Order: sequence, then structure tokens, then C-alpha cells
Amino acid sequence: MPQRPSPYPPAQAARQALADRLREIRLDAGLTAVALAAAAGWDRTRVSKIEHGVRAATPEVIRVWCRACAAEERVEDLLAELRTAEGVYVEWKRTQRAGLRRLQIAKVPLYEKTEHLRVYASQVVPGMLQTRGYATALLTSITERFGTPNDVAQAVDARLARQRVMRAPGRRFTFVLEEAVLYYGHGGAGGMREQLGRLLDAVGTPKVSVLVIPMGADRARQWVLETFILYDRDRVDVELLSAEVAVTTPTEVARYEAAFTDLSAIAVRDEEARTLIARARDSFD
Repeated sequence: MPQRPSPYPPAQAARQALADRLREIRLDAGLTAVALAAAAGWDRTRVSKIEHGVRAATPEVIRVWCRACAAEERVEDLLAELRTAEGVYVEWKRTQRAGLRRLQIAKVPLYEKTEHLRVYASQVVPGMLQTRGYATALLTSITERFGTPNDVAQAVDARLARQRVMRAPGRRFTFVLEEAVLYYGHGGAGGMREQLGRLLDAVGTPKVSVLVIPMGADRARQWVLETFILYDRDRVDVELLSAEVAVTTPTEVARYEAAFTDLSAIAVRDEEARTLIARARDSFD
């Protein structure tokens, strides 16, 4: 059936990128579109329609395509890319219609099965480290800005309850924050002092690493990115203004892992991180 164009250009681009990968595999195999269609037992125009995004690729199409091109080793990567293309954008407005509490609860199973959670934060303090006051101020501003149902109190309770996974055995957590995040105010001066005090406590917590990238850090290795969360080596959630992007393609996840490594390399930790956090806390006196 024809592929319905996505209203979000990056999502459509993700679908076309998959079609382009399939075309590259065909060309590498030395097959014409007609020859591939014949080998797969398809109508002679089907290959062209898939490559031009007129017809959607499916898991079965990918398997048959790779088999015909003697490229079975590419199947798993392409299937992961298909899943990403199909669910790449989750529009915040759509997911927030039922309130913010449901959003907090929805991610609990994902957090619970993750052994090493890695978060890069360029905008706000990560939810796993937020205080009640900070979380309340932040979720209230989201509710007011987007006009979502006001269930802030319940959403904050759910967000704080989610933090219990940090006490579970066999888990590790690494947070890399841009220094600017320490100065973005949520909840007034008192709320920020409390929040930054929470960060200071977290610096010395077992199984938890809190790193801070100084504002004057050399950016030759990696520039400022959107906030993203790495769940082991399986998935990355990237937070944009209007949507959340879920990345599951192994090669793309590896890119975010490399970026996280580079961002960690220009960050400071331990006492140096405590110094930056304490300086920010003192600025709210």
C-alpha cells in the first residue's frame, strides 16, 4: 500500500533513508530494479516504488530484499532502522493529552530493565535527580505552555517514585550536565538551592556519576546537543521542542554512545564537579 507521508520532515527523512539503504544494497549486488523484482517474485515496478518512498518497506520486504541481494547480514540493522522510521517521532502534544502522570509511568519498565542509564542534559536537571520543588515548577510550566490536563501533583509523585530504580542492585547511572543547566532557574532561588544541593549529594553516591561540562570547555571534540538518554546499548531517547525521538538502530545508537563518550571526556567530575555545582548554588543566595 502507498506510504502515508509523515507531517514531520525528520520522520519522512528517516523513512527515505531506509529506502536509500535498500537501494544501495541492490546496487552493491549489481542488480537492476527489474532483476531484483524478478528474483523476489514481485511486480516489476515494486522495487522502484519502494526506493522512491511511494510504497512502504515492511519486515518481510527487507528480508526478501536482502536475501535476493545476498546481504542477509544487513537484515537486523535494517529492521531496527524500520522500527525507528515507524516510531521516530512521538509528538509531545499527542502524548500529553491524557496528562503528564501517564508519561512518567510509561517509561518505568524501560528504566527498570536498564543496567546502565546514561543521560546527557543540556536544558534541565535530569528527572532522576530532580527534587519535588524543581519537578513541580518544571512540569507546571509544561502544563501551562502546552495546555495539557493539570495533573502536576500526580505527575511529580510518579516522577519521584520512578527514582527508586536508582536504589536497585546491579544498576549504574551516569549523568553529564552542561554547566549552564545549573543556572537555568525553576522554582525560584530557594528551589534552585535545594535542587543544586541534591546534585551535590548525588556526586558522592555509589553507582552514580555526575559530571559537569564547564562553560569554557574546549568544544573541538563535541558541541552542545539536545538532551538524550541512553538505555544500555539498546535505545536512545532524544528530546526535542515538539517531540521525542526514539532511536533503536544499532549504528545510530553507537553514534550517540560515541557522542556521550566525547561529552564525558570534556566534563569534570568529583571535587571539580562539586565546585561548579556549589558555585551555582551560591549564586542563588
